[in-house]
Amino acid sequence: MELKNLHNLPIVKFTPEMKETHTLLVPMMLPIHFELVEGAIRNAGYKTALLKTSHKEIAEEGLRNVHNDMCYPALLIIGQLIDALKSGEYDLDKTAVFITQTGGGCRASNYLSLLRKALYKNGFGHVPIASFNVSNPDSTGGIDLNKRDLLNIILSLLYGDILMRVHNQCVPYEIDKGSSQAVVDDWVSRLISQMSGAKFMKTGANFRDILRDFSLVARDTSRKKMKVGIVGEIYIKYSPLGNNGLEEYLVNQGVEVINSGMMEFAMYRFYSMLHETKLYGGSLKRKIILRLVMFFFLRKQREMINAIKKNGNFDAHHEFTHTIKMCDGYLDHGVKMGEGWLLTAEMLELIHNGINNIVAVQPFGCLPNHIVAKGMSRKIKDNFPSANIVALDYDPGSSLINQENRLRLMLANAK
Repeated sequence: MELKNLHNLPIVKFTPEMKETHTLLVPMMLPIHFELVEGAIRNAGYKTALLKTSHKEIAEEGLRNVHNDMCYPALLIIGQLIDALKSGEYDLDKTAVFITQTGGGCRASNYLSLLRKALYKNGFGHVPIASFNVSNPDSTGGIDLNKRDLLNIILSLLYGDILMRVHNQCVPYEIDKGSSQAVVDDWVSRLISQMSGAKFMKTGANFRDILRDFSLVARDTSRKKMKVGIVGEIYIKYSPLGNNGLEEYLVNQGVEVINSGMMEFAMYRFYSMLHETKLYGGSLKRKIILRLVMFFFLRKQREMINAIKKNGNFDAHHEFTHTIKMCDGYLDHGVKMGEGWLLTAEMLELIHNGINNIVAVQPFGCLPNHIVAKGMSRKIKDNFPSANIVALDYDPGSSLINQENRLRLMLANAK
């Protein structure tokens, strides 16, 4: 089928009736967080399949359907969805695809159009699209979630953050390989089983028990590992498919990986919207809602940080109010395209915490992140000469050997 006019392609919307009949294919980004989020969506009554595929054919499938000048995460996400539809594992008459999109001034704003074109090109034009699309919520069908379902998703991100943070602090030192991941798997299962009851809401008790179980992991901490922070574009930063297994590679090199959580990114988005009302104005209702959301997020983050400090076996991170202040003198909070001022703030926060070794990752040609990562790293190095920052670009033509060589050079400089 020749697709001359993309805008004339009809969208098959995901309707409420499809909740009973269709399975939603969900692309993977964060292995821990998305397991929990998928559990929350299933708890809301939807049938889901979280795509964990990571083979080379996904990128090839993406290249066949998405121009390589487009955003690399879009290429991989669409490639993963089309690969799944071609796999023969799903009944195509009872399958839908799910995708999120925040909108804004970057290539990722084209996800829906690109996905629609790819579906028609491969003969899947009848497959419904369900999206969470902030910029144009009525463009496709979506999933209907009540307040409890949305709260479950938010708390899933919070639980994912503490599991990821403490897991990363255990893995380099664990005596029995895989013991830290076993604790993660156990808690993901337990948390999903809690979602329909009140226990899931008792975050303080769950934090305490999670930290207790990780404290029981046998570790050899007689020799501290080098710490390396990862910052960058959200998909490449977290997705093993997008960053060629960056975290695993660093751990194998004897490194303790430091990665910020999804709650920080969520707070960055809401804080930036609140800051926008100061710059351009906005309704009183909008300001009140944004302030209430920020208050809730900050309270929950503080609860998690206090639980980590009270446990005493793991390092806690700073509150987001501290992160906000980090980019003073570097970037205004109005710089919010892509990861915006948050990327610079996270690099500075790592350095202030004594973590001078930083990997900044982004899709090739990602202008917002090239400006606020590569562009600001020069000034950061001028102010902090001990900063050891390496920037890595990812696209279909990137050489894995070249990426690993640059990482080895960064680690050698650190030593």
